Amino acid sequence: MINRACITVPSTCMENAGFKKGMFCGSQLTLQKIAEQLQFLTPPRVNTMEVEHFDDNIGSKLEIMESVAVENDEFCLENWRKKRAAVLICLFEGNERELRVILTKRSMKLSSHPGDVALPGGKMEEGDVDDSATALREAMEEIGLDPHLVQVVANLEPFISQLKVVPVVGLLARVEDFKPVLNTDEVDTLFDVPLEMFLKEENHRWEEKEWMGWNYCLHLFDFESEKGVFLIWGLTASILIETASVIYQRSPSFEHHLRDFQQLQKALNNNSIA
Repeated sequence: MINRACITVPSTCMENAGFKKGMFCGSQLTLQKIAEQLQFLTPPRVNTMEVEHFDDNIGSKLEIMESVAVENDEFCLENWRKKRAAVLICLFEGNERELRVILTKRSMKLSSHPGDVALPGGKMEEGDVDDSATALREAMEEIGLDPHLVQVVANLEPFISQLKVVPVVGLLARVEDFKPVLNTDEVDTLFDVPLEMFLKEENHRWEEKEWMGWNYCLHLFDFESEKGVFLIWGLTASILIETASVIYQRSPSFEHHLRDFQQLQKALNNNSIA
């Protein structure tokens, strides 16, 4: 079961997500602050495409090539869609007023990464007008989350995987109205974890990996609940570390001397590795 709390959110939110003016007290402040804090984030650019190849088995294979700037008059929406995906970082408040994020355990029936922990999401499709539409559609298809319950507040900087993956931050105010319906072809389990966990040393460990002569840090988080024991790692872990850092406005407490894979990729692209 998702940890549930009866909460409301500020008037800056969408009416169809249940947000009404003047309903702030106690636990409402956390979601209100997030909505206000993230509304000024600059959304990712969509007129730049990277040419890349990625084997996401352990998040460790990437052929980095120079970014190709696409002029507006040459931009092909269909090609952009083929190279783009989005995941939904769906946040709600738990019974102790803590921020929690919804995660899934991928079905063992899947040929790609069966049993891995993931955020709801997938490839952009023809009918998706933007990254938010992709993330909300995928969440509906995978776990039965009604898009009208979610207020999208920001898109974070894209991450590199087999595609360019855009994290879409959404707030779930009326968590009690969310009645999960799992697509068992894609999802085995639905669970939630405290977002702040991804800034703390508890449950965190890391492994040193090597790619093309460069060493990097692979983050892993162990989490146990009544649903079972879960390992959150790779791209999902990196996205949640970044999300938690943005929302709580502080760096993780764990330290290591290596870049993680996303930082390594960015540094290589910027020709800034010492």
